[in-house]
Amino acid sequence: MTIRLLIVDDHPVVRDGLRGVFDGDPGFTVAGEAADGAEGVDRAVALAVDVVLMDLRMPRMGGVEAIRLLAGRAPAIRVLVLTTYDTDADVLPAIEAGATGYLLKDAPREELVRAVHAAHRGEAVLAPTVASRILGHVRTPAPAAPETTPTDRELEVLRLVAAGTTNKEAARRLFISEATVKTHLLHLYAKLGVRDRAAAVAAAYKAGLLG
Repeated sequence: MTIRLLIVDDHPVVRDGLRGVFDGDPGFTVAGEAADGAEGVDRAVALAVDVVLMDLRMPRMGGVEAIRLLAGRAPAIRVLVLTTYDTDADVLPAIEAGATGYLLKDAPREELVRAVHAAHRGEAVLAPTVASRILGHVRTPAPAAPETTPTDRELEVLRLVAAGTTNKEAARRLFISEATVKTHLLHLYAKLGVRDRAAAVAAAYKAGLLG
């Protein structure tokens, strides 16, 4: 079966080069070209192509937004990103938007042809450097969510504050330093999303932390 292609790139020389790769291969038909993402989305749908070769950084509409629009308008069309950029800021949004594959423009002709076949089958195709970036991103643990529950000691301080005691008096009653009392209060402010003692007491009552 002949694979119908659309080439989307804002550089005519690049489009000519890619057309030259596929025009002489009976397994492909270059159905059209586009110079930006918006034109690419419209032409991909109108020409009923199978695979779009999509650049990322283009005027008017970039590749990521175009990929996202295509995923909504024509989810059966596969998008193979073909760009010179392999940074996290380029790779991850493109994959999340729905790109089937991601290759760099210095890929050999044979690799590009294989990638288009694989993308047409719905298989993920990633340049080695891109695969390494995604793997590294997956392996990096997400930062721990900040603790939002006050500790027992912080609640003790808050109860004394609610009773109207000063920091100095709270420190004396709890047998800790006044500086420690202030530290507990700062932690409480952060956890309760407030900026002062009165707001902390009000938020704590509202949250049921103070009976």
